Amino acid sequence: MGLLGRLLGRTPRVGLLVDGPNVFRPEFDVDLADLRAVAEDRGRVVVARCYFDVNATPGLLQAAEAHGFETVVTSGDVDVRLAVDATALTCEDVIDQLVVASRDMDFKPALEAANRRGVHTVAVAPGSYGRSDALTAVADEAVTLGD
Repeated sequence: MGLLGRLLGRTPRVGLLVDGPNVFRPEFDVDLADLRAVAEDRGRVVVARCYFDVNATPGLLQAAEAHGFETVVTSGDVDVRLAVDATALTCEDVIDQLVVASRDMDFKPALEAANRRGVHTVAVAPGSYGRSDALTAVADEAVTLGD
């Protein structure tokens, strides 16, 4: 929970951001409900987004929306969009906790920025094979799906 949330004693506001191209891969059997559960266990989910590139299948987009995720499809770099959104949510005091599901160390600066602002950070790996040591090291908490 962010500093303000702790002071006010309120339920933490959680932002869940999912790096689709790195999480929804054949070698990982990721369940969208499991991703939401990780965030819901930490507070009230105020933002739940799955980021995809233009190669995402319509079925994957529909499944994400059916599980209550906002889908963001970008023709550019998914990592950049997710990192910018994570930083904005943190700086604009929208969330008290930032949950990022990825296996990509590119999000390390976004987690570091959140930590500096007192936002609790959680790095979610899609499986033990997909865990990023860099994200695990910088996050306040690390979760591996399937453990």
